[in-house]
Amino acid sequence: MNDKQLRQNVIDELEFEPRIDAASIGVAAAHGVVTLSGYVTSYPQKMAAERAAWRVKGVKGLAEEIEVRLPGHKRNADDEIAQRAVNILAWNTQVPHDAVKIRVADGWVTLFGTVAWNHQRMIAESAVRELTGVVGVFNEIELAPLVQPKDIKQRIVTALTRHAQVEAARIDVDVDGATVTISGDVGNWEERQAAERAVWAVGGVRKVVDKLRINA
Repeated sequence: MNDKQLRQNVIDELEFEPRIDAASIGVAAAHGVVTLSGYVTSYPQKMAAERAAWRVKGVKGLAEEIEVRLPGHKRNADDEIAQRAVNILAWNTQVPHDAVKIRVADGWVTLFGTVAWNHQRMIAESAVRELTGVVGVFNEIELAPLVQPKDIKQRIVTALTRHAQVEAARIDVDVDGATVTISGDVGNWEERQAAERAVWAVGGVRKVVDKLRINA
């Protein structure tokens, strides 16, 4: 697929996605790397645009330069955003109580603190980024140290092998303490994300270095 066709396919996917107003999003493509520019009116739209671009066959890399420009009536003071973020995390039973702290500056939310599992980090981020007035989220939540299982590499290989979306034979796993590096080739972005999730699901993993290449 040439870059001209790839660009058009991404444009079509953005216009097809009902959660996105694609009128103000620009698309460029060069050697399989797609650049998204322009602006949207909410942070969830920005995330939806990124996911839509990754869904297109042939996308090997993504440079995301979309700006969030909130309409005047949606602008909120940082202290209001912070209070709503505190409340929504307090109501979420999957995020440990008082484990995540919040800092807000110019609509950008920073999450920090310590939780036991990566999915708790992701749930906290997902909950906050949907709030009105948020223009971006920095997730700096750390993972608490867990007992390192001796067979962590085998557990990861087994997890990848049983995952329906992952071709485990093409993925190499290297374990250094609690840091796991995965490398090799995958067929698309969904397979790459599935491989990451499988690794994070193994107890004892505190950091994942993703060196997987998309061989679309």
